Amino acid sequence: MSLPLIKPYLSKFLSKKLSLALLTSLALIACSPATDKEADANDPVVDASQTEAMNNATNEVSRETVNQQGNIAAIEQPITILALGDSLTEGLGVDPDDNYPAQLESTLKDMGYENVKVINSGLSGETSTGLINRLDWVAQTKPDITILTIGANDAIRGIDVATVEANIRTAVKRLQDNGSEVILGGMQIYDNLGSDYVQSFAAIYPRVAKDMNVTLIPFFLNGVGGDPELNQADAIHPTKDGYTVIVNDNILPILAPKLEAMVENESN
Repeated sequence: MSLPLIKPYLSKFLSKKLSLALLTSLALIACSPATDKEADANDPVVDASQTEAMNNATNEVSRETVNQQGNIAAIEQPITILALGDSLTEGLGVDPDDNYPAQLESTLKDMGYENVKVINSGLSGETSTGLINRLDWVAQTKPDITILTIGANDAIRGIDVATVEANIRTAVKRLQDNGSEVILGGMQIYDNLGSDYVQSFAAIYPRVAKDMNVTLIPFFLNGVGGDPELNQADAIHPTKDGYTVIVNDNILPILAPKLEAMVENESN
C-alpha cells in the first residue's frame, strides 16, 4: 500500500497510540519517587526500568504529536540523493539554503523523510565533458537517486550535439553501474544558435531517457525559464522563488513516486 493510501488509517492509529502513550506517561509519573528529603520510607520507588519506560513514552508522545499534526508517517530509511549538474544545480547567485538541492531536502524532511540527504554537486560553468571527468569522485557518495541536469553550458559554447549526447549517455551509464537510479533533467535553449541546433539539442534528453530507461523531467526550468519574476538579473539563473517552483512542480512529481516505491521495497 502506498503512503498516500495509508494516511487515512494512520491518523486513527496515531490518535489511539498517542492516548495510550500519554496515559502510560502519566501513570509512570504518578509513581515517581518524592524529591522531598523527608519523604516517608514507605513511598513507592521507581526502578531504572520504569524510568526508562517513562522516558520512552514521553519521547513517543512528542514524536507522534509532530507526525499527527501533518498526518505524515515518519520515514526513517536513509536515502541519499545526488544533485549533479552545473550552476543551475549549484544555485549561482542565491543563498546556500535557497538553491534547489537545499529546498528539496527541506521539503522531503517535511514530507516525513527524516534521514534523507540531498548532496549538492553542481559546479558553475560545468560542461558535459567536465562532468564526466569528475564522476568517479561524486560516485563516492553512493547515491540512491541522481538528478542529472547538464548541457546548458555546452549549448552556450555551441558544442556539437553528438558530443553532448555521448557524454550524457556515458554519465547515465556510469551512475547506473554505480547502483544509482537516474532522473534526467531535460534542457532547452534560446533560438540564437539557430533552429536546427536548438531542436537537435532538445531532442537529446527524451531520446537518452527512452534508450537508457531513465525517468525524464521534460524541461527542468519549466514554468521558470523566461519569467523575469522568477529569475535573477541575468535572465538565466533562478531566484529562490524560481527554485521553489522547480522543486514543487518539476522535481517532486517525478521523484516522490520513486521514493515511495523505494521505501515500500525496503519494508517488504
